[in-house]
Amino acid sequence: MKERALLLQKQLFQLEETEGGFDRFTRSYKTFGVQRQPDDSLFFTEWAPAAEALFLTGDFNEWNKFSHPYTKKEFGKWELVLPPKHDGTPAVDHKTKLKPIHPRPKKPTSLRIYEAHVGIASSEANVASYANFTINVLPRIKELGYNCIQLMAIMEHAYYASFGYQVTSYFAASSRFGTPEELKQLIDAAHSMGIVVLLDVVHSHASKNTEDGLNCFDGSDSCFFHSPPRGEHSLWGSRLFNYGSWEVLRFLLSNLRWWMEEYCFDGFRFDGVTSMLYHHHGIGSGFSGDYSEYFGLQVDEDSLVYLMLANHILHTLYPDCITVAEDVSGMPALCRGVEEGGLGFDYRLAMAIPDKWIQILKELKDEDWDIGDIIHTLTNRRYGEKCIAYAESHDQALVGDKSLAFWLMDKEMYTNMSSQIPMTAIIDRGMQLHKMIRLLTHGLGGEGYLNFIGNEFGHPEWLDFPREGNNQSYHYARRQFNLLDTDQLRYYQLYAFDRDMNRAEEEYGWLAAPPAFVSAKHEEDKVIVFDRGHVVFIFNFHPSKSFQDYRVAVEAPGKYKIKLDSDEDQYGGHGRLDHNTEFYTEPRPFNGRPNSMQVILQRPSFVVSDVLRNVSIHTK
Repeated sequence: MKERALLLQKQLFQLEETEGGFDRFTRSYKTFGVQRQPDDSLFFTEWAPAAEALFLTGDFNEWNKFSHPYTKKEFGKWELVLPPKHDGTPAVDHKTKLKPIHPRPKKPTSLRIYEAHVGIASSEANVASYANFTINVLPRIKELGYNCIQLMAIMEHAYYASFGYQVTSYFAASSRFGTPEELKQLIDAAHSMGIVVLLDVVHSHASKNTEDGLNCFDGSDSCFFHSPPRGEHSLWGSRLFNYGSWEVLRFLLSNLRWWMEEYCFDGFRFDGVTSMLYHHHGIGSGFSGDYSEYFGLQVDEDSLVYLMLANHILHTLYPDCITVAEDVSGMPALCRGVEEGGLGFDYRLAMAIPDKWIQILKELKDEDWDIGDIIHTLTNRRYGEKCIAYAESHDQALVGDKSLAFWLMDKEMYTNMSSQIPMTAIIDRGMQLHKMIRLLTHGLGGEGYLNFIGNEFGHPEWLDFPREGNNQSYHYARRQFNLLDTDQLRYYQLYAFDRDMNRAEEEYGWLAAPPAFVSAKHEEDKVIVFDRGHVVFIFNFHPSKSFQDYRVAVEAPGKYKIKLDSDEDQYGGHGRLDHNTEFYTEPRPFNGRPNSMQVILQRPSFVVSDVLRNVSIHTK
C-alpha cells in the first residue's frame, strides 16, 4: 500500500514539474480539440505522434480530404487555424453554450441511484430524447425518492446496441438523443430537484472503429493504446488504453474535467475497473479474496495509478464529486483514500448481490433457500469501504436473461397483472418476493442503493436494442411507463412500494448508518431480523408458515409501530397487519440484544395463493 501511495506522489511531482500541476494538465480540453478564439477564428490541436499528415474535413469544406492540412509541431502535436468567414462568424458553425442557472446539489448522505438510459426512457418504439427525459422521466425519479441519476450511454458511440460501452467520441455527448444544450438542460433540471447526476464513464476500453473512433488515429496500431496483443480485449473486441503514456493521461484526465465543467455532472461511475486493474483483465481468473491476488505482478500499476490520479484530482477540485467503481474482484482499499495507498473511490458496486438473487430464483425451491448464505452475501464487504447494493443489474434486463420480475412471474405478467381480478399463485408469490428482495437488499446490502430504469415497477419485458437479429426493431428498446398510468394494473403497486421504501430511507437514513446488526437468520422458520438506523426489519420468507407472538431482538427499549409493510393492500399485499398495533419491548435479552418484543408474522390462510410472504419495518 505504501508503494502505491509513493507511485501516486511520483506522478503528481512529474505533473507539477512538466505541466505546472494537475489543475493545468486537466484543462487540456481548453487547448486540444477545437477552440474558438476571441476573433472567432478556430484553433485546432491534436496529438497524433505516428501520423505523417493530418487534415480536417467536414460540411464546411464539402468533405474535401486535403484542403485543410494541419501543421506538425513537437511532441507529436498538430495544429490548424481556420480564420473567420467574411461576415466575421466562425468558419465552422457552432451553437452557443448554455450555462446552468442551478448549482450542484451537495453530496447526498444516503445515495439512492436511479440508473437510466435516455434512449429507452419512453413507451414509444423509438430513440427517446434528452428533452423527453427532462419532461417525463425526471418527475418520476423525484417522486420515487431517488436522489441520484446514473446516466448510461452518454459518451458518443456509433453502435446503439452496444449499450454505450463501445465509445467512439470521448469529448461528445451522444447526438442521437438531442443537442448538447438539451443534455445540459436535463442535468440542470435534475439539480433544481436536488438530484445529482453521474456519468457512466468508459475509460477501461474504446471502440475498435477506425473511421469514427480513436483506433489507428495516427495510422499506427498504438497511439492511445498498447500495441496488440496487450492493447486488445479478447472478449470485448475493443482497444485498451496505454495508461503509462503522458498524452493518454492528458486525454483521459482532461476528459473527466471536461464532463464536470462543460455539462456539470456530479461524478462518475467508472465502468470495467476490473479489466483495468489486472493484466489478465479478469478473464479466466477467479477471486477468492486471498491478498496475493491483489498485490502481485498481475496488477497493472499504470492503470492503478491512473485511477488514483483521477480520484485524487476529482476530489481535490470538486470536493462533493462522487465516484463509483465497477469491480468484481474485490480489490482491497479500492474505496479508501489515496493518501492511505487506496484508489480513492467513494463507492464500489456490490456485484455479488444480484448474481446471488438470480442464482436462488433459477436453482432453488422456496423451501430450500439458504438464509445464512443470503445474509452472508448481503453483508460480505470490507469495513470502511462503502458499497452500492442492487438486487438486479442492467445486464439481467437484456435479451437472453430475465429481470427479477420476469424470473418470478414470467408469461403470467402478460395476462394476470390486473388488479381487478384475484391474484394467481404465481403473481402473488412474484409480487411479494419482488418487494421483499428489494427491501432486504436496500436495508442490508450496502451504504447506497441502485435501481435500473423500469425495474422499480417490475417491467414486464426484456431489453433488446435494434440489430440485425431482430430486424432493427425498437419494440423492446423502451420502458413501458404507460403501464403506470392506470391503477387497474399491479405494476403501480410495485412502483408505490419502491417509492415508499425510498421515502422511509430518506426519513430514517439506514444507508448512512453503521452496518446492521443481524439478530435472527432462522433457517427453519425462514425469518430474518436485523436493526439498522433505529429501524427494525423483520422478514418472513417461509413459503407456507406464519407465526404468532414471534419474539424478535431490539436494541432500544420502548414502543414500536409499523412504518412500512409489504403486505399492505396498496402494494399488492393482503392487508393482514393492523397498523394501529403498538409493540412494547421487554427488558428480556434475546439474540444478542438487551431487549425484545413479540410480533405477528401473519399466516397465509384463506387466500387465493397458498404462499404468503411478509415483511414489516418497525420503528420506535
